[in-house]
Amino acid sequence: MKSPAHSLLMNNDMIIRFLMTLLLTTNLYINNYCSNTPSVSPQSEFSILPLPLNSPSLDGHLCFENTHHAANDFGNRYHFLPAAVLYPKSVRDISSIVKKVYEMGTTSALTIAARGHGHSLEGQAQASQGVVINMESLQEHKMFFHIGELPYVDVSGGELWINILQEGLKHGLAPKSWTDYLHLTVGGTLSNAGISGQAFRHGPQINNVYELEVVTGTGDIVTCTKKHNADLFYSVLGGLGQFGIITRAKIFIEQTPRRVKWIRLLYSDFSTFCKDQEHLISSENYFEYVEGFVIINRTGLLNNWRSTFSPQDPLQASQFHSEGKTLYCLEIAKYFNPEEIGTINQRIDGFLKELKYIRFTLFISDVSYVEFLDRVHVSEMKLREIGMWEVPHPWLNLLIPKSSINEFAQEVFGNILADTSNGPVLIYPVDKSRWDNETSMVTPQEDLFYLVAFLSSAVPHSTGSDGLEHILTQNRRILDFCDSARLGVKQYLPHYNTQEEWKAHFGTKWEIFKRRKYTYDPLALLSPGQKIFQKEITYV
Repeated sequence: MKSPAHSLLMNNDMIIRFLMTLLLTTNLYINNYCSNTPSVSPQSEFSILPLPLNSPSLDGHLCFENTHHAANDFGNRYHFLPAAVLYPKSVRDISSIVKKVYEMGTTSALTIAARGHGHSLEGQAQASQGVVINMESLQEHKMFFHIGELPYVDVSGGELWINILQEGLKHGLAPKSWTDYLHLTVGGTLSNAGISGQAFRHGPQINNVYELEVVTGTGDIVTCTKKHNADLFYSVLGGLGQFGIITRAKIFIEQTPRRVKWIRLLYSDFSTFCKDQEHLISSENYFEYVEGFVIINRTGLLNNWRSTFSPQDPLQASQFHSEGKTLYCLEIAKYFNPEEIGTINQRIDGFLKELKYIRFTLFISDVSYVEFLDRVHVSEMKLREIGMWEVPHPWLNLLIPKSSINEFAQEVFGNILADTSNGPVLIYPVDKSRWDNETSMVTPQEDLFYLVAFLSSAVPHSTGSDGLEHILTQNRRILDFCDSARLGVKQYLPHYNTQEEWKAHFGTKWEIFKRRKYTYDPLALLSPGQKIFQKEITYV
C-alpha cells in the first residue's frame, strides 16, 4: 500500500503538470475581470483558474470571485462551484470564451454551462470548476416586435418571458405558448421544451420558434431555422444545452386578449376527470388553457379558493369537506375582451353543461391576462415571505401515455401518495400532433399523453413526511412502479447519472442525439451538469 506522503507527492505532481499544461496551451489575457483569484470548489481536487486568458477585450467581464450564486439553483440540492462566471454583454463574448476553451483541447478540464434565471432542479446549469455564463446579462439585442404576415418577437436568449409579456402588451402582442412560471429565460425553456396548459393548442414553446442564433461548442455563431442549418435548429430545441447556447430567438406571437375567465371544477372520479379533460382539448379548441391537479387529503380546500375565485353555490361550497378524500381539479381558461363578455358567458355555460363535475364545486374568476399568466409569481411572493421558496425542490415531472394513465393513477394516487401537502401535483393531457418530432425532445410513443408533475417543496432539516429524504423516497417508488409496470413513461426535465440511463431515455433518438453532439460540441464542453456526456481529459 502506498503511504500518505507518497500519495500527496503524486497529487502535487499532477497539479503542477496540469497547471503547466494550462499555461503552455493558453495564450490569452482578459483585461475585464473581477479578480485574478479563483474560488475553489470543494468538489474539485484542484483549481483550474485563474485563466491566463487573453483575447480581444470582452464587452462584458469575467469574475473569479463571488461565484457562489452560480453554484445554486431552484432545486437547491446540488452545489458545484465554478472557477469563473462570465457576464457577457455581447454574443461575441460568449463565442470568444467557448472558442478559447475549445482550442485548449483535451488538455484542459474546463467545461461551460449557460445559466438563465437559476431554475434548474439538479445542477444542470452548473459547471464544477468550469465557466458559468450568466445569460441574463446578455442584452446586446433589444427586444423587437415584428408585425407582418408571420409576426414574431426577436429577443435575447437571456430575456425573461415575463419581460416579453409586459413589453408585448404595449403592442397588443404576445407569444402563443407559455410555461406556468414566467420568470424563466427564453434560452432555458427552449433548451427543454416549455410546456403548459396551452400546449394542447399551440404545442410547447419549442414548436413556436421561427429562428435561433446559437453559439456551438466550437465557438461558432450560427443562425438557424427549419430551412437553414435545420439540423442545428432541431438539435438545440429541447436539446438540454448539449449542442449550443441559445443567444437569440425569434418567437411567433399573436394578438393578446385583455381578460381571462379562469375556472376550476372538482371531480371525485379519475376516469371522468380524464374524459372531460380529453374532451376539452379535442372539441373545437374553445378554451385556450386546460390543466388540472390532484388533491389528496387537504383541509378547507374550497374555502382557500375564495380569495381568488367566486363559487357558483357559496352555501354548498362552504359545507364541502375535502379532508380524507382524493379529488381532481380541472382548471381551464377562456381569453376574451370586455366587449365580448355576454357571448363569452353564454358559450362557457354551454361547454360546462357537457362536463360531469361535482355541480356545486364550480369556481370562476375574472382576471386580467397578465394576472392569469403570472399567477405562479403570486405564490412565489407568499412563499418567500415565510421562507419557503429557497428550500430543496425535489420535483418529478413525468410524461405518461394515455393507455397507462389509469393504472398509474390507481397505484400512485391510491397507494403511494398519502397527501399532497408538500406541493401541487399537476396533471393534464397533451396532444402530440401539435409537436415537432424532429426536435431533441423525447415524448412517449402514443399521440396522447399526460404530463404529471409532482412539484414538492421540502422543509429543511425535517425528518418527517415533509422532509427531503421522504419525498425522494416517494419519487423513487413512483419511478420504480413505472419501470416495473412498463408504462412507457418518459421524464420531462430529466436527470440521470449514467449514460446507459440516458440511452434508455432517448431510445431510438439516442444515435441521432449522439451524432449531433459530436457534430456541434465534439469535446463535450457544454452543459456538463446534465451528465449525458463527459469531457475526456488528456494529462501531459
